[in-house]
Amino acid sequence: MQNDSLQAVVVGAGTMGTTLAKLMAVHGVRVTVVDTNPQVLGASRLSVEENATAVCFTTDLQLAETPDFVIESVTENVAIKREVVAQIEAGVADTTIIMTNTSGIPIDDIGSAMRLPQRFLGTHFFNPADIVPTVEVVPGSHTEATVVQKACSWLTRLGKRPAVLNTCVPGFVANRIQHAVMRECLSLLEKGVVEVEALDDIVQYSIGVRMALNGPLYQRDLNGLDTHLNIARYLYPDLDARQEPASLLEEYVAQGRLGAKAGRGFYHWNDESRAQHQARERESLQRIIEIATQHASGDEP
Repeated sequence: MQNDSLQAVVVGAGTMGTTLAKLMAVHGVRVTVVDTNPQVLGASRLSVEENATAVCFTTDLQLAETPDFVIESVTENVAIKREVVAQIEAGVADTTIIMTNTSGIPIDDIGSAMRLPQRFLGTHFFNPADIVPTVEVVPGSHTEATVVQKACSWLTRLGKRPAVLNTCVPGFVANRIQHAVMRECLSLLEKGVVEVEALDDIVQYSIGVRMALNGPLYQRDLNGLDTHLNIARYLYPDLDARQEPASLLEEYVAQGRLGAKAGRGFYHWNDESRAQHQARERESLQRIIEIATQHASGDEP
């Protein structure tokens, strides 16, 4: 199955849907982007830039041709996703593989009303989807093994590194780890242990730069599991283990401090600073990924 024979559909023309379309177009996949909002479609068309001629944009989910894959990439709401997936399933052939780009909603919750849940799975791309290599591949309880294999083969052809989960858990793997880290960060801020800028410096320029070269388990092997165990014995009892979101986070959201999109979060932002950072980040991510890939290829255990 060659890329030039593949046809894919992305439902949802937001940030993720747009970068997914760009990714597929660059790799020669015929892709259609569907969104009910014409303005959102127009913005998506502008965002894919030179790849726009290779992408079809439409508000109609009734497709003339049968796609090989459909990726649902609408808002992170289980009811909305369930409804969209039902519409997708009603309009495609039984052979079409249907994927959801949820970042952590259980796959069975989204596909609960599907007629053929065995051809449904999660493919969690990371933003920006056209740059970040790893994709979490998350089967539901009904997903057939051949569907997982086909999805992984397709993702590999797109230059991705599919990472298959054995079991679907809320948040999958990446977001569980990210939220565990953020829970401790917020706790340290609330306790006055460190200021915002210093915390970011510590994480970015210590464990952050190392994580670009070694995953956490690889790094523990290098450091020594006995050393890790000794630290864990005295540190774990003191780590934040609350079951509710931090009060600081609740307060910021209530105040409208939602981050870069609102002009204020932990830092002050404006349209110019946000755009400049995003442009620099894309360029830097590409360099970091290239270095990490070269490092891994010459450092297999």
